Amino acid sequence: MKNTWLLCGIFLLSIIPCLAQQGNTSTLSIKEIMQGDDFVGHLPSNPQWSLDSQTLYFDWNPEKAQNDSLYAYHLKSAKTIKIDFETAYSLPSSGGVFNKDRTLKLYAKRGDIFLLNLKTQGLIQITRTEEYESAPHFTENGTKVAYRQGNNLFAWDIATGSTVQLTKIKSLKKDDEKSDKDQWLYEDQLGLFEVLRERKAKKDKTEEAQKLLEAKGPLPIDPDGKSIYNQRISPKGNYITYLATKSPTNKGTIVPHYVTESGYTEDEDARSKVGNEPYEYEMFVYDIANKKAYPVVLDSLEGLDYVPEYTKDYPDKTYENKNRLGYIDGPLWSEDGKYAVLDINSNDYKDRWIVLLDPKNGTVTQLDRQHDEAWIAGPGIGGYSGGEMGWMPDGKSIWFQSEKTGYSHLYVIDVTSKKTKALTSGEFEIYDPRISKDKKRWYFTANKNHPGDRQFYSMPIGGGKMQQLTQMTGSNEVTLSPDERKMAILHSYTNKPTELYLQDNPIWGKSKAEAKRITYSTTKDFDSYQWRDPEIITFKAEDGEAVHARLYQPNSDTKNKAAIIFVHGAGYLQNAHKWWSSYFREYMFHNLLVDNGYTVLDIDYRGSAGYGRDWRTGIYRHMGGKDLSDHVDGAKYLINELGIEEDKIGIYGGSYGGFITLMAMFNAPDTFKAGAAIRSVGDWAAYNHGYTARILNTPVTDSLAYRRSSPIYFAEGLKGDLLILHGMIDDNVHFQDMVRLSQRLIELEKHNWEMAVYPVERHSFVEPSSWTDEYTRIFKLFQKSLLDKN
Repeated sequence: MKNTWLLCGIFLLSIIPCLAQQGNTSTLSIKEIMQGDDFVGHLPSNPQWSLDSQTLYFDWNPEKAQNDSLYAYHLKSAKTIKIDFETAYSLPSSGGVFNKDRTLKLYAKRGDIFLLNLKTQGLIQITRTEEYESAPHFTENGTKVAYRQGNNLFAWDIATGSTVQLTKIKSLKKDDEKSDKDQWLYEDQLGLFEVLRERKAKKDKTEEAQKLLEAKGPLPIDPDGKSIYNQRISPKGNYITYLATKSPTNKGTIVPHYVTESGYTEDEDARSKVGNEPYEYEMFVYDIANKKAYPVVLDSLEGLDYVPEYTKDYPDKTYENKNRLGYIDGPLWSEDGKYAVLDINSNDYKDRWIVLLDPKNGTVTQLDRQHDEAWIAGPGIGGYSGGEMGWMPDGKSIWFQSEKTGYSHLYVIDVTSKKTKALTSGEFEIYDPRISKDKKRWYFTANKNHPGDRQFYSMPIGGGKMQQLTQMTGSNEVTLSPDERKMAILHSYTNKPTELYLQDNPIWGKSKAEAKRITYSTTKDFDSYQWRDPEIITFKAEDGEAVHARLYQPNSDTKNKAAIIFVHGAGYLQNAHKWWSSYFREYMFHNLLVDNGYTVLDIDYRGSAGYGRDWRTGIYRHMGGKDLSDHVDGAKYLINELGIEEDKIGIYGGSYGGFITLMAMFNAPDTFKAGAAIRSVGDWAAYNHGYTARILNTPVTDSLAYRRSSPIYFAEGLKGDLLILHGMIDDNVHFQDMVRLSQRLIELEKHNWEMAVYPVERHSFVEPSSWTDEYTRIFKLFQKSLLDKN
């Protein structure tokens, strides 16, 4: 009997994988490819160099431990070793700032401030407190170190080791105003009782003495209920600037957790919805010598009273935005402290101003205005707190990036003459520019060869010929050694996951130096399969534009004349490229689909990154417009060019990809027979402000944009088979969004849809079991709906 039970157990264990593989003819199983890094391999990340450029540190996990560890590759021995905790703990931060002659490095680590002498390797820990110190920088010609602690700025003298508090920002106690009646009683009491008069006189003298002492310290500044951010001191140590922010009261949301350790439903406070009242920002200058603080005056900015073009669609509605000023970044001081520049965004995301600040009186002179009827963005431009910017070696010009020509390129502007010069141009984009140590050249990444190929370049500081320094096709994320003679490269290709390479900088030697691979991370199981290198093709959209896409094709003898279109997420993201995708599980799933005879198309639709401004803003005021029609045109390409049968096309994707899937199933139901919508947006009015208001404005001011962009308003169009999959504790796209959509489908009496929910998953799934369940359902959907297989 015991052996019988044992045999039964073995039989059941063997049948479980078979059930998971049911209908799957690939050598890959959904369960194994959904194990993530445990199947692919734990890839290297975060390279950083030792200050002597002889050791390369990086995070890695070849042992499949619970977490990554720090490893070191020593150039002299050409060996890689795992670094122990104490050594890793004491290593300097990879970030930080240098003094003028680069003999000292200043950095923050674990909330404390450190100063490293590069000549002697002596390390001084400037702070060791329970408070959090940050943003260290040199001031007063490099003789002092300034840093933030809470709301205040402090300075540490390198020579003496003394610390001085530079600002005193705190809420000041205000005397209560007395009514006429109370004032009369107060004066009457003092007039009647001598003891009260004596006590008041002593108190007044004490307060006077206290005021004399306080006068020797920093000026007390009352934030008046506002939050204080971005405190900075000028290089000469004579001015301090800070940002005062008034936070609006915006109603938040709640994400319930149903599977909890306590056994009770627990609520998590989450973000608000789009349409927030904007934050109010005001910058102040504190004149240390004269002990006075005054606001920076920004009412002279060009276009500050701009009324967006879309408001013309609402002639009977009054548009109001009394204060368009958004985040104010800076100031960015020139090394000699002569000039200071601010980077300012508008709260409707349609303007960016770069201005020269006069700290003596808080006035500004406009240097550059970037305006976009849609929204300001692009590489190095449209972050939440401004764009990338820096000083040129001449000390009177700044560099910045702009989409003036339709692509993000490098520009310089002289702050005295206001003359602007473009340093790069062409139908490609610049990423992460930096100036070399000797200040004679630029280093940056660009997709000059192909939108999906990123190489590392050098260029003379004044512009000119770009020299390509990397040669491997795909993605090349370069970290230069401190002496800039070596390049650590995180490189990947379409079917080759990220590995770490080491290469000589061609600037200092061979024109085409060879990159040496120093990590081998993939597993035997991953390497045993021949992963496809999908072809990158273009097809014509209905408006004549060329759309880039990845194409996966099966062999002619296995082709089933069915196709799946994958929709990447995030909107502004690129996936038809030549490097290892962040959607690597989906990439492996596509290989599995092709093994089963499917053709797969992965489109960089309108709104995707890497193709310039017009492509980026092609979804303005209508998500589910051109981005959806690009997928419909992709389906036509599959039918007309590749022989796919028109009733055998499915579509799927997550997040923005899930949104497009819903729009496809509702608004193009004759094109797509089946769709799997993962963590999808069903109603943009329920999403967050920072992302949505850039593209659709706000529901109150631009309701038309929300109505034509939200799937919930088109659910009656559903014809094909729809599978909805969503994490119940998704704090990005809330589960409520799909609950509302399901109610809409119920009321519309739609019966050809199903929903799978995942109680312990947020927006990005973590558990392999959830990934496996999700993609098993998606595979079954396509098998059944497109091929009539159970």
